Amino acid sequence: MRLIRLPEPEPEPPGGATPEIFAAGGGAAVVRRAVVIGNGCAGAENQCLGLLRALGLADRLTLYRATRPTGGINKWLNFLPISFHKLVDQFLRQVFSDTRFAAVIEGKKLAQYPVRNSQSFGLSSVLEADTQKIVTMVRDTFEKEGPALVVACGRDTITYASSIRCLAPDNVFVIQIQHPRFRLDRFDLVVTPRHDYYALTAKGQQEVPRLYRRWITPQEPPGPNVVLTAGALHQADAVALRFAATDWHAELAPLPKPLVVVNIGGPTRNCKYDVGLAKQLINSLHNVLKTCGSVRISFSRRTPQKVSDLILKEFSTHPKIYIWNGEEPNPHLGHLAWADAFIITADSISMLSEACSTGKPVYVIGSEHCTWKFSDFHNRLQERRAVRPFTGFEDMSDSWSYPPLNDAVDVAARVREVLAERGWTIG
Repeated sequence: MRLIRLPEPEPEPPGGATPEIFAAGGGAAVVRRAVVIGNGCAGAENQCLGLLRALGLADRLTLYRATRPTGGINKWLNFLPISFHKLVDQFLRQVFSDTRFAAVIEGKKLAQYPVRNSQSFGLSSVLEADTQKIVTMVRDTFEKEGPALVVACGRDTITYASSIRCLAPDNVFVIQIQHPRFRLDRFDLVVTPRHDYYALTAKGQQEVPRLYRRWITPQEPPGPNVVLTAGALHQADAVALRFAATDWHAELAPLPKPLVVVNIGGPTRNCKYDVGLAKQLINSLHNVLKTCGSVRISFSRRTPQKVSDLILKEFSTHPKIYIWNGEEPNPHLGHLAWADAFIITADSISMLSEACSTGKPVYVIGSEHCTWKFSDFHNRLQERRAVRPFTGFEDMSDSWSYPPLNDAVDVAARVREVLAERGWTIG
C-alpha cells in the first residue's frame, strides 16, 4: 500500500502569538493608526481630529499638510488645483528669479511652502503632504502596524487622499470630509453636511443659478459611501468639555449666572454682512443685559476690524461683560463647558455645530443674510429646535433644551460598520 504524505501545518508565529495586525481574532485586521491630511485651516483640520477622537485614534495620528505657495502673485492663483499651482509657482520663480519682476512673483517671503501649526494638537511636528511618501510609509509598515485610516478635509486635500487610495487600496481606508464634488468612488467614505445637497432640492433648483450647479454643488444624490451630517465635525465632545470645565473652573464657575457666551465670526461668500449686524447685535445685547448674570464675548480670525472695534468701543468697560483679547489660553472650550446660553453669528457652521452639541440654548443673529445651503443649514437647525433667532427680546435666564448634535459619534459608528464589512476593526 502506498503511503500518502499529508502537507505539513503552517508554522506558528514565535511564541504562538498572533501577528499584530490580526490581534483582534478571526483574521480581522486591526486599525491602530491614522493619517490626517489637512490644509492648514483650523476648521477643516478640527473636523478630522474630531472624527478621530470619536474613533479612539486621536493619540495615534500623523498630521500632514497640503500647503500652497505663498507671497507675491500666488494669492491670485488659489483657484488652481494645488498640484498645478505648485508647478506654475516653480516655473515663474525660475523664469523671473533674476529679473525686476522677482518681487512680484515671490513677494517678501521666499519660503515656498511654509507649514504653519496654528493649533496645538499635541504633535511634535507637522509634515508636508507627499502622496508617494505616505504610500511608501503605509506599505512598508503594514505587516507590523496594520492598515491606516486616512482622513482628509478641504479642497486642497482631495487629490492627495484619492491618490493614496488608488496606490495603496489594500493598506488604507480613506475618508474625505467635505464634498469633493466629483468622482466620489475615489474614496471609501465621504462625510459631508446634508445642506451640501441643497441644490438638488426643489427650492435649491430655483435659487442656485444653473451655471453654478456644475462647479459648486453635487451632481447627483448621495450614494452608499456618503455619510450625511447635520453640521461640522469637531473636537468638543463630552470628554473634552469635562476637562475644560475643570481647567476653567476657577475663572468661570464664580461668574454670576446666567453666563451668556457671544461668538462673533465674519462675513462669508454665502453669509454677507457688514457693521450693520454689529450695531444690531449691540442694540439687542443692551436689551437683554438685565437678564444676564455675565457675558463673555469672543471674536474669530474672520471678524472684520470694524466690527470688533465697534463691539470693543461699546462694551469694553461694561461691568457685566468680558471681551477676550485673543491671547492664549483660548477660553473657547471653557465657554462651551460653562455657558448657560450662546449667541452666535450665522456665518460660522463650526461654532454653531459646537454650541448645538451641548444641548444648551443657542441664539443666532444674522441668518437672514445667509443664502443657498447656509440658509438650508439654519432652517434644519430650527426644525430640530436647536436654535432660535436672537431678537433682543429674550429672557436669557430661560432654559430650553433639545437633542444635542452628535455628528462625530454618528459618523464614527458608520465608519466602524463599513470597516467591519471589509473585515477590519479599530483597536
